[in-house]
Amino acid sequence: MDIQIIIVLAIMAMTIFLLVSELVRIDITAIITMLALYWTGVLTSSETLSGFSSNAVIAMIGVMILGEGLAKTGMMTRFSKWLLSRVGNSKERVLGTLSLSVGTISGVIQNIGAAALFLPSAIDIARRLRISASELIMPLGFMAIIGGSLTMVGSGHLILTNDLLKAAELEEYGLFAVTGVGVALMVAAIIFFTLFGKYFLPQGTGGKLEATEQEKVMEAFNLQKEILAFRIPQGSSLAGKSVEASGVWSDHSVNILAAQAGKNTTYAPWRESKLEAGMTLALYGDSDKIAAFAQNWQLETASAEISFPGLDDPDEFGFVEVIVPPRSELVGQSLRSFGMRKRFGVEPVLLFSDGKRVEEDFSDREIKGGDTFIIFGSWRNIKEIEISDPFVVATVVEAEVKNSAKTLHAAGSFALAIVLAMSGFSIAISFFTGALVMILLKVMSIQEAYRAVEWKVVFLLVGLIPLGIAMQNSGTAQFLAESVMGLIGDSSTLVLLFTVAILATGFSLVMSNVGAVVVLAPLVVGIGLIAGVDPRPLVLLAAINAGNSFILPTHQVNALMMSAGGYKTSDYFRAGGGMTIVFLLVSVLFFYYFFF
Repeated sequence: MDIQIIIVLAIMAMTIFLLVSELVRIDITAIITMLALYWTGVLTSSETLSGFSSNAVIAMIGVMILGEGLAKTGMMTRFSKWLLSRVGNSKERVLGTLSLSVGTISGVIQNIGAAALFLPSAIDIARRLRISASELIMPLGFMAIIGGSLTMVGSGHLILTNDLLKAAELEEYGLFAVTGVGVALMVAAIIFFTLFGKYFLPQGTGGKLEATEQEKVMEAFNLQKEILAFRIPQGSSLAGKSVEASGVWSDHSVNILAAQAGKNTTYAPWRESKLEAGMTLALYGDSDKIAAFAQNWQLETASAEISFPGLDDPDEFGFVEVIVPPRSELVGQSLRSFGMRKRFGVEPVLLFSDGKRVEEDFSDREIKGGDTFIIFGSWRNIKEIEISDPFVVATVVEAEVKNSAKTLHAAGSFALAIVLAMSGFSIAISFFTGALVMILLKVMSIQEAYRAVEWKVVFLLVGLIPLGIAMQNSGTAQFLAESVMGLIGDSSTLVLLFTVAILATGFSLVMSNVGAVVVLAPLVVGIGLIAGVDPRPLVLLAAINAGNSFILPTHQVNALMMSAGGYKTSDYFRAGGGMTIVFLLVSVLFFYYFFF
């Protein structure tokens, strides 16, 4: 055995051990692997550093920027709301629907693009369902990879397969030659996730989620969670009165969070704002007091969800604690003279002054240094208060202000990247171009684009790409393939199929999917001819299983999902191990019964 093959095998074994044991961070492991290949003389300097110019790495950076841009507009948040409104709050139904969606999309666009498109939705849906995001993100990534098996252009290694068959003077496959097995794999994966996911998928810390800052504020101050809506009927005596004249604060200790007239909605309406017949009010406070206010003015019950969509959405609105510092201009004034609602569009619902909780009307109460208000409003308006002088916002504002005005710009940039990639341009160039267009259209700043890049994931890919090059250049991949194939001898067709599938799966974990197909295709053709079986489906089986990359986070989709889901390598080893077995069984049995 050649000395270089021994060195590469040793480095590969060390890499797998470090990834699984997690003795050091995965990006450090990748860098150790990369440098070990150079210092042992296996690779040249340029080969060792080739990962930095790899299409996969550049594409990954572009995808991260595009994904962040989509998240900033709130586009996928709106999609997640729509999805939940259709399938309900069942985790299994949500998981199945998300899996089917991303898998199908991945059949026509690059799997890394499909994964990036749906990642923000998965995180948002997990928060809304109060489950760990790790329960959704890993299946999402797995389905993006599997979806690449739906068509012959769904992934790079399947596209290459026809070229390799042509080089071997064998007939090429049509566009939908793999659709049957791709659908079977998707169905099997969805069944695996929905029925057995709780045994294999990470469940978060003890299956419980830490309370959000918004939940902590509401619990600490015993705030009401429900917002009720009432409509002012025609002929009501309330019509024409101002907000203050309605007695909503002074007589009932109730707050009007929003008032809607036709398509126009005013949040935290000013005390002098006029109420009109047909207007819908979003009321907050004790339910008995709200009922008394509604009865006093003969208001009609309305639907808060329909009238004020998003008002109870913690991504858009919420409660925060604001403190009046001793040197604030507010000291000595009252809310009436300061005009908090008019200035900032937020509703003060509670006051703590001199250690006492004040819930009744405090419009004319003199404000003192150290007074604390609990206010309700949109995060955009609360962000304005954060940078103002009168208050100090004591609550951590977790929600990011969404720039929905840039939704079409972000969606167009992402679509441009996909169209370019499907038109035959380099994936890296396509996604990088989309990312640049997104920056030029001011969906995000260049500083935000830099922050969107998860450098740990980038260096994971940069460090492991040279290992695949070393396996191919040193002959290690060829040596392993020939050694394994030599062991099966005159075994049955089913054994031959499992051997080819397992070998392709193993290669996909330590080298690129394309590299695995390049190495295996000529060998598999020869084995097929010797065994007296059609080599074409053998090559196709090897290509399909070159996408069976779940056990280690070395596939670029898994690498992208790893940080978002907070996974460890051991999580992939457990969940990916189960998915790998399902993939092997379904693909091999499908080929055995339909191709041979």
